[in-house]
Amino acid sequence: MSAHHPLVFTASQPFTVGVELELQLLHAREGTLSRDAPDLIALLHRKSDGEARFKPEITESMIELNSSVHHQHATLVQELRELRTRTVQAADQLNIAVSGGGAHPFALWRERRIYPTDRFLQVSRLYGYLAKQFTVFGQHVHVGVGSGDVAIELTQRLLPFIPHFIALSAASPFAQGEDTAFETSRLHAVAMFPLSGHMPRLKDWDDFNVYFGEMQSYGIVESIKDFYWDIRPKPEYGTVEVRIFDTPLTVEMAAALGALVQTLSVYLLNSEQEKNKAVGDLASTRVYGYNRFQACRFGFDAQLADPHTKQSFRLGMHLHELLSRLMPVAVQLGTVRPMLMLQELTAAQQNGASWMRAMQAQTGDLRETVIQQAELFRGAANAAGAAQQKTHTEPGASSVRQEPKLELVQAA
Repeated sequence: MSAHHPLVFTASQPFTVGVELELQLLHAREGTLSRDAPDLIALLHRKSDGEARFKPEITESMIELNSSVHHQHATLVQELRELRTRTVQAADQLNIAVSGGGAHPFALWRERRIYPTDRFLQVSRLYGYLAKQFTVFGQHVHVGVGSGDVAIELTQRLLPFIPHFIALSAASPFAQGEDTAFETSRLHAVAMFPLSGHMPRLKDWDDFNVYFGEMQSYGIVESIKDFYWDIRPKPEYGTVEVRIFDTPLTVEMAAALGALVQTLSVYLLNSEQEKNKAVGDLASTRVYGYNRFQACRFGFDAQLADPHTKQSFRLGMHLHELLSRLMPVAVQLGTVRPMLMLQELTAAQQNGASWMRAMQAQTGDLRETVIQQAELFRGAANAAGAAQQKTHTEPGASSVRQEPKLELVQAA
């Protein structure tokens, strides 16, 4: 075992934001997962920035889309739309479709093929069938911080909001052809890995390095990538990486979630009210798993345990209030529109899971649901012509109507 060398945290500009999206590759007519990632990546890498923006994932039925670093939501959503267009146009050449969503509704893990990179093959050797079951699709949001100490603080301050992130992004209600009764089934695949969950309670970056060195000395980890935590520091990028989101059905929703992490991070680190709260208290970690389960199962209707008041509260109501509290920060950052969008969706209890369930009820066919899901991702939500839109508008949010966003498709 080689000697442990402390991880150096490379500072980045605070509160910048970047997004990674893991996307489904589908046979265009059947809606089944394809194995075309190698060919699609080869096409996308023909442009000079292709290798930086498009990367393989654990199986050949996936592709990862990576944004550049952004200061503002407006430029982030613009780039995500451009990358979406490039991805869809390249996929069209291969007669495949691209979709969001956290898990394919009826795919079988045994039909997947590991993408042949050294790391993915190593993961497959170590985890066996779990590697193929990891054909699930998430959004990761990176937010920049100025030091490793701040990264540890922010990672722990964000943990109580994991259920809120889950409810907003949940987009995997089906698995193996069945309705799971959960808002997100994707997170069950993640939870099977031994180093999932949350980062242990740590004081600062030096404390993290002690922990990392200990885990490395046991032969458990080799790099930060071996931690499958819901939130983790990313020292080589100078960021905190939020990994809990299901991949949304639209890039507009993905950009809004990125804006939420950015806005919430500024609020948690800069507001006097939040700075006076203890970081990583033991009571919060004790209810973490339960609250996470509640959000996965019930979404906006989850009843979360407050370890300080010893009472429970409804997630959707708390989320709506949180988004209101963030508005002064949103004004400064230019994230008012995405915050209003998320507040509107929260009030209407709409997310990817509700859209998928309504589409399945309307069509009676999961294959057609997946095909329409791909149309929604490419910006053609109304292509079928049969969907009714239902808009719930909060006071003062009329401008949100023009912003492309997730809409509930009602069953006929």
